[in-house]
Amino acid sequence: MPSIGPMNSRCLLPFLIVTKFLAVTTSAKSTPVDVTADIAYKGSEGLDAYESQRCKLDVYAPANARDLPCFVWFHGGGLTGGDKSGEKTVAVCRAMAGESWVVVAVNYRLSPKAKYPAYIEDAATSVAWTIKNAAKHGGDPRRVFVAGHSAGGYLAAMVAMDERYLTAHGLTPDQLAGVIPISGQMMTHYTIREERGLPKTQIIADEAAPINHVREKTPPLLILYAENDMALRGDENRYFAAALRVAGNENVKLQEIAGHDHGGIGDRISEPESPVRRAIVEFIASNSGK
Repeated sequence: MPSIGPMNSRCLLPFLIVTKFLAVTTSAKSTPVDVTADIAYKGSEGLDAYESQRCKLDVYAPANARDLPCFVWFHGGGLTGGDKSGEKTVAVCRAMAGESWVVVAVNYRLSPKAKYPAYIEDAATSVAWTIKNAAKHGGDPRRVFVAGHSAGGYLAAMVAMDERYLTAHGLTPDQLAGVIPISGQMMTHYTIREERGLPKTQIIADEAAPINHVREKTPPLLILYAENDMALRGDENRYFAAALRVAGNENVKLQEIAGHDHGGIGDRISEPESPVRRAIVEFIASNSGK
């Protein structure tokens, strides 16, 4: 190998400095995250084996977290599948914790082992747990944001819109800093219709539909859906936002995410340049009150 002469050494020096700078800045951007897994968010008394197994959550907390916004995340899966430990869900939660938020990833009971409204009750219970325990994990209970993708978006919307679920825990939706349903179903979920023996094509909007609970005063809402979403999903979200605005609700932002499909709008949040991630970050920053 030829030796490096004086000129080569001088040329190499800026390269070494830049390389060292890039290494420092890259490591500075990565936020160490502590994960506490499988916390039961319900008391053990009176639970059956399936409820005890599923009603757990994981907390992703940046190291030395203190008074940070909290981001409750419900995975998708049609209310019949999905898990907080799924690879893409974990990637989303780690990415969101990297934004200096305390992230709470929730498992809930699934159909057909559990039927409506069990999974909504679970979602509300996990949100109540987060509000009551946020400070223990470095979060701010006054800045709890509830979000989810697909079926998770439906659950996030139901917790915010149907006041009965949080009221059962001595709380109200007004205590939420914001809600972010991503490609959620705003009519009665098709799995609930199937539980009732109805076909997916029979669209209804009863007490199990977020749109059935439209009102003037809600937490701030960021409603996201994909340009190439599932059939009717964009229509449902646009209709939901329009109904809220007709009711006089000014806390609504609706956004179509270009170039995304139903899966990608949730799965690609972990990408640094994700427009979904950017929209969420901006929404939380503008509604954090600090």
